Amino acid sequence: MPGLQSRDTAPQEHDPQRAVQDARFASGLPGGPGDPLGARALYLYRGGHDTMYRIHGSNGPTSVGRAVSNGCIRLLNAHFEDLYIRVSIGTPVYIQ
Repeated sequence: MPGLQSRDTAPQEHDPQRAVQDARFASGLPGGPGDPLGARALYLYRGGHDTMYRIHGSNGPTSVGRAVSNGCIRLLNAHFEDLYIRVSIGTPVYIQ
């Protein structure tokens, strides 16, 4: 079962497709207002290995609840900021 292993207040997106389309993003998109991960991100690990899945806020509210990312779970930034302060490293994550 995946568990919360890392938290970030300025997450950097690593999107291989975006890197292929634009070499400026080969090392990831820096955190900030234009980053699709929003203001914060929770990183999911399984067995000590990064699953590459994230739970994060979104700067695009119309993307919440839709299959628009690489498997990440998107929340409205305000909702995610509340969740972010409530969970701690090691919290198990159940996804159905």
